[in-house]
Amino acid sequence: MSDTVKYILDETQIPKHWYNLVADLPTPPPPVLHPGTMQPVGPADLEPLFPMSLILQEVSTEREIEIPSPVRDIYRQWRPSPLYRARRLEKALDTPAKIYYKYEGVSPAGSHKPNTAIAQAFYNKEAGVKRISTETGAGQWGSSLALSGAFFGLEIEVFMVRVSYNQKPYRRALMESYGARCIASPSNETASGRAILEKRPDHPGSLGIAISEAVEVAAQRDDTKYALGSVLNHVLLHQTVIGQEAMLQMDMAGDAPDVVIACTGGGSNFAGISFPYIGQTLRGGRKTRILAVEPAACPSITKGKYAYDFGDTAHLTPLTKMHTLGSTFTPPGFHAGGLRYHGMAPLVSHCAELGLIEARSYHQLACFEAGVLFGRSEGILPAPEANHAVRGAIDEALRCKAEGKAETILFNLSGHGHFDMQSYTDYFAGKLTDLQYEDNELAMALAGLPSVPE
Repeated sequence: MSDTVKYILDETQIPKHWYNLVADLPTPPPPVLHPGTMQPVGPADLEPLFPMSLILQEVSTEREIEIPSPVRDIYRQWRPSPLYRARRLEKALDTPAKIYYKYEGVSPAGSHKPNTAIAQAFYNKEAGVKRISTETGAGQWGSSLALSGAFFGLEIEVFMVRVSYNQKPYRRALMESYGARCIASPSNETASGRAILEKRPDHPGSLGIAISEAVEVAAQRDDTKYALGSVLNHVLLHQTVIGQEAMLQMDMAGDAPDVVIACTGGGSNFAGISFPYIGQTLRGGRKTRILAVEPAACPSITKGKYAYDFGDTAHLTPLTKMHTLGSTFTPPGFHAGGLRYHGMAPLVSHCAELGLIEARSYHQLACFEAGVLFGRSEGILPAPEANHAVRGAIDEALRCKAEGKAETILFNLSGHGHFDMQSYTDYFAGKLTDLQYEDNELAMALAGLPSVPE
């Protein structure tokens, strides 16, 4: 049908393997370093935090890693996710561009995060782990790991960034409904949390702080491991089911994207849709522009430094080379809580350094404006994080209009905004502003980057 709106794959077409971009990169990514020795970390260094199966995926150079059957069986609950042609949005913009979006909000938790949460819970359960500690910003990752804990019978403890904890009570309620425990971070339950609260009792929190608390809890108990919802290689790997499905669906549409767009905070949904396309280009296939869209109030790719840094504020993690604003940087409390992370995934950062991707940043008012237009055109109200991708897609479509080009745009709509309605209420009431970070705070955070010998 020439006017098809959605493209649906059969359950049998759920990918059987995750795709590992490392296998196709022209140069390997820099190694992860131990902060004490400045030498590359080995599996033993990571074993207190992760099961060995995930550690092996973290360092793998194989192009394909098989998805276990129990994971694929649970994926069937919402995968394959639909691909939509945004025909009403195209009409509203009066653009010659064709706009498609891959919709990950159909998962039980409402975002792309269960793609890795289910996998991580499976491997932890297989390793005999009883309890997982984690952090969450907007709550999408915490909700997803809580869901996975319910499926696999694991105890889940979530440190939620305090500003999001206060902004998004229904995300907390969803986590608790799935059986998880949710704690506002920084908290009095950890040494790292108490140290921060002593200096600033009203601290809004950050993902870097919440990671410190979750890592500290995991390191203290033998039956507990840590899980991360973005940034690490194995997390990005698990998300590549998105892009693999999108490729099949674009084939169904008889089309192929000229540009692929996603929002970026830690990098997981961006990698999920873009890595299969980057790999296709690197293997000599069709060349696709890849655009990462990040918040102007936390712009790690566009304003950060490409350097070795800690992944957390208390410096409990190894050193990874990434675009970073500095591990002590606290972003202002804008509503896209899932994008309030000081660093970008090392693999995404490496792609940026190799010139394989582009990046741009937007303030939140422009993103909410785009999300409202999208919701009124397509009927789906995006999460504040996903609004950044919507803004990027709309601007690309308007560029096509100005240039008279009929390009094909594909973006990842990483989640719905049904648990983020307070942010929309604030937007319509005129209470949202374009928050700015303090230049001197950024300068101080970057000045404090660890010294790593070349």
